[in-house]
Amino acid sequence: MNTQSNTYTFLYAAIMVVVVAALLSFAAMSLKPMQDKNVEVEKKKSILSSVSLGLDADEQENKNSYIESLYDKYIVDSYVVNSKGEKVKGEAFTVDLKKELDKPVESRKLPVFVSKQDDGTKNFIIPVRGKGLWGPIWGYVALKNDYNTIVGASFDHKSETPGLGAEINTTEFEQQFVGKKLFNKDNEFVSVDVVKGGAPDDDPHAVDAISGGTITSNGLDAMLEDNLGSYVTYFKQHQK
Repeated sequence: MNTQSNTYTFLYAAIMVVVVAALLSFAAMSLKPMQDKNVEVEKKKSILSSVSLGLDADEQENKNSYIESLYDKYIVDSYVVNSKGEKVKGEAFTVDLKKELDKPVESRKLPVFVSKQDDGTKNFIIPVRGKGLWGPIWGYVALKNDYNTIVGASFDHKSETPGLGAEINTTEFEQQFVGKKLFNKDNEFVSVDVVKGGAPDDDPHAVDAISGGTITSNGLDAMLEDNLGSYVTYFKQHQK
């Protein structure tokens, strides 16, 4: 075949496209198990972070093994409930919260994770997901066994603005939620407000919004009200 002909050029280009596509496909398939494992570990790390565990994971020689061992030790149970507070079939860890939140509240599968500290104290960890300025935001809120008082929270984002909305995953912001309550004195669900301009120091149902991150703060506020609000019947059934 004439290597200078158009036919040769087109044939060569077509073969190269097929070869490169095959190599890329093989690489993607080969890396997928590792990528899936990393996603799993990061999710476990976030769950643990809501109860102040695994915060030193990045300092460990083998981060993945460290997180896996902590998760197996301290996350002692997990299950799925519905809006009526009834346990239903499903694996809490594999529930796709994005898909569930697209459903009416009464049709949602609601994951619950149970942690047990070294002193025997149990906390109940609820996943949350919402919309920030540029993309999804998500996290976990851990409650005492009164199903009202927050003992910890961890939040994260995909693409919020550094120094502004991205501040939702800083320790300073997350620590504000410790001690806040979801129900008022009349046992009415009020969630936790993220207040622009600053929340009153004595308000048990509010935290300071992120300075300059109004839209992300509003998204987080709505996320908490919608997500945690889905669990109200479950919370009330187990309150002490």
